[in-house]
Amino acid sequence: MATDTYTEKSKNIAPNIAVSAVLVPSQDLPLDTPTVCGYDWENGIDYNKLLDSYSRSGFQATSFGAAVSEINKMLKSRSVPLTEQSSDPYEEDSYIKKKTNCTIFLGYTSNMISSGLRDTIRFLVKNKLVDCIVTTAGGVEEDLIKCLAPTYIGDFNLNGKILRTRGINRIGNLLVPNDNYCKFEEWVTPILTEMVNDQTTDGVVWTPSRIISRLGEKINDENSVCYWAWKNNIPIFSPALTDGSLGDMMYFHSYKQPGLVIDILGDLRRLNTMAVKANNTGMIILGGGVVKHHICNANLMRNGADFSVFVNTASEFDGSDAGARPDEAVSWGKIRTNATPVKLYADVTLSGREIEASQAKRLERLSIACSALSLAYSAQAECDNE
Repeated sequence: MATDTYTEKSKNIAPNIAVSAVLVPSQDLPLDTPTVCGYDWENGIDYNKLLDSYSRSGFQATSFGAAVSEINKMLKSRSVPLTEQSSDPYEEDSYIKKKTNCTIFLGYTSNMISSGLRDTIRFLVKNKLVDCIVTTAGGVEEDLIKCLAPTYIGDFNLNGKILRTRGINRIGNLLVPNDNYCKFEEWVTPILTEMVNDQTTDGVVWTPSRIISRLGEKINDENSVCYWAWKNNIPIFSPALTDGSLGDMMYFHSYKQPGLVIDILGDLRRLNTMAVKANNTGMIILGGGVVKHHICNANLMRNGADFSVFVNTASEFDGSDAGARPDEAVSWGKIRTNATPVKLYADVTLSGREIEASQAKRLERLSIACSALSLAYSAQAECDNE
């Protein structure tokens, strides 16, 4: 009878091993640990509060919030006025000469310019809100070509064979008629001839940044990033300048008038010196590959950047530069060991303008926006406007 009673009771009690495994007691988290909380739509639509809520939403939304916070640190550093000693008054190179307390390096791949984010990047350059750009050949030529003819929205699934027969090039879900590149050849060929003549007769040394500046001057179009970079004396470095349509045009032109020489070392020295002489540096890198490594390597020359934000969708598990997380850059000395860098795993066309919006209202009208992030002018600039 006793055995039957024990058996009956045991049926109503969960096994101790299961209970102890499932109901493990928790230790208290720190009191300041944020709780997960989304946006309350019952209060209507407040875009500023909506974007602020990202930091407590979890996953990449929280990384988005961390990226905004890292940008704010750049802005706070940037707002500190330069003194006579910290401004390097004897530097004669206008590219290298410090303009603010935090030199901001913006890097982006060509697809950023092919997309509508070109307009955001143009805003940055027009308003002198970045100090230096590193991009690919496509990041230069696509900007110039858009001044000559438009890019169109297509579809990722369009048949490549059919597009080829129609002379249509596909960039993801964007379409670029091949006639655009024909127009580009007609426009750029006389400029290449001028450059060869300047080199031959006047001894001009053409670096990629100097070529891009000349092209920006010649395009004379306020829709162009290159135009505003030339206008505002902001260098655009492109160490792989021949790797694209511009390189194709240089190749064709070399048969008509050979002799153009491009000095990439001159730009490397200039870029590295900008980093070395900067009081503080911030890196905002959209995408990967050469633009990411070139900016990071320049900051190695000063034992690492102070502030860093990477935005791309690449994974680190193939060992690629694009996929490498900021901590890998710390191991190389490209980001400082006491820094708080952020990687946002996101499509820049989605994340960039949201961050711009989240900052613009908070920092009044002086926002620094970029495809992945928005930057803004400092609180000092706000005070100056009062």
